[in-house]
Amino acid sequence: MSKQLEDAYQELFNLRFRHATRQLANYSEIPKVKKKIAMMKTIMRERELSGE
Repeated sequence: MSKQLEDAYQELFNLRFRHATRQLANYSEIPKVKKKIAMMKTIMRERELSGE
């Protein structure tokens, strides 16, 4: 799961970089990736708490 989270952060970085250089055509991708990251972090936290 942490590899997927790392990939999502890299994707977000790339989208932000493309947005700053005005190469991003579909701006709605940025919030989608942010939601994906939040969902993964929530799942990781739930698993952490259930293990305790």
